[in-house]
Amino acid sequence: MYPILAIDQGTTSTKAYLRHADGSTHLIGNRTHRQIRPNPGWVEHDALELLENIRALLLEAGPFARLGLANQGETVVAWDAQTKRPLYNAIVWQDDRTSPETERLKAEGQEALTLSRAGLPLDPYFSATKLRWLLDNAPDARDLHRQGRLRLGTSDAFFIDSLTGVFATDVSTASRTSLLNLRSLQWDPTLCELFGVPVECLAQVRPTAGDFGRLPNGATLAASAVDQQAALFGHGCQQPGDIKITFGTGAFALGLTGAAPVMDGKTGLLPTAAWQIGTAAPQYALDGGILTAGSALEWLRDIGLLTDFAEIDTLDGPSAAAQGVFFVPALAGLGCPYWDRTARGAWFGLGLETPRAALIRAVVEGIALRAAQLATAFAQASPLGRVSIDGGLSRSSYFTQFLANALSHPISIATSADLTALGMLQLCEALDGTPRAAEQDWHVVEPEAGDFAAIRTQFATAVDRTRGGL
Repeated sequence: MYPILAIDQGTTSTKAYLRHADGSTHLIGNRTHRQIRPNPGWVEHDALELLENIRALLLEAGPFARLGLANQGETVVAWDAQTKRPLYNAIVWQDDRTSPETERLKAEGQEALTLSRAGLPLDPYFSATKLRWLLDNAPDARDLHRQGRLRLGTSDAFFIDSLTGVFATDVSTASRTSLLNLRSLQWDPTLCELFGVPVECLAQVRPTAGDFGRLPNGATLAASAVDQQAALFGHGCQQPGDIKITFGTGAFALGLTGAAPVMDGKTGLLPTAAWQIGTAAPQYALDGGILTAGSALEWLRDIGLLTDFAEIDTLDGPSAAAQGVFFVPALAGLGCPYWDRTARGAWFGLGLETPRAALIRAVVEGIALRAAQLATAFAQASPLGRVSIDGGLSRSSYFTQFLANALSHPISIATSADLTALGMLQLCEALDGTPRAAEQDWHVVEPEAGDFAAIRTQFATAVDRTRGGL
């Protein structure tokens, strides 16, 4: 079964890691792709560019026996079943072009239906309304549908179909569409009718680790998963209450709940399929997503306030929060537990004396405080167990200490650079039994003495003031 290749097709780049039978693992390559923003709030990728980056990394890897492929989750593609030609750019999970449609459905009282069946609120973050937009707007989509040649799906289904000829997705990715019945893990005809997405255009739903066909080199595509679920597996989260938070473009928290979905909706967290390995029972999780995390730091750099991410750990003086300065990272709206796309990012507490360092730190601290809100919501659903983090911000000592303080809970920081890839490698190995243990140490950051309750309250007030639009 070795070597095993893991490819993480993410929002900003595509990375590949190869693992050998002796357990050694190394990076094969990392390829970035364009971020296409044709209109305010629209975010697209060239689906063929993504596919070619994957193919290039497959060639660079040399011989391997199994492939695990992680995907962006809610990002969608429409393509021709015969030619595999995308009809339009991939519409990225961050895209909010379908906000009017989700608001219309909310006004009609349809959110109760999506919550009860898919476990998801009405929000353009999820795939269903984006898939309908492609059906209505992608060139030739309607004609291909009439001919029985239209395929609609999350990006993984496009990659798998293009690489192996198998039109399939996995339970974790399908659970992010608002079209999957979370209890049966099959497409729900009622939800497909609600959103106007033809069920016959959707991919077959398969276990996360199994058989997705053969690549041209004869290797098996053995696992496919949302990048966040793959990272949860890579973090070694196996007990209910264990959570991980990945800080990338956004920040995504997942916490295991066991063999049944938790669909009470009281916490603002969203039930999702975590994974299914072969014929074993599926495992479920609760999900809490922050739409803006690392992208807020990129924005700071783009507008000239931050020269380099490493600068965060060199700034002097007290925290921004201690100075009464807060930033709400709602540059793309608020995700969980608010689900308010009308919210917008804002600084609070600025004065003529506010230094540049406080502006930068307020953004960093705002991301940590939003993550603390997610952890608080998890604690309402299940006693908080191990909390582990990864991603770019986990390398900042200032951020990690502030996060531990905001959580009032120890955090474990992964030494591995890519827990998503590690999770995909382990999911491939899990087909043969117990996956190889994570080959890394965990750096634990303990919260400092002090009462953060007042800061959390001030931040919650700031968040409330960003909601509802101007």
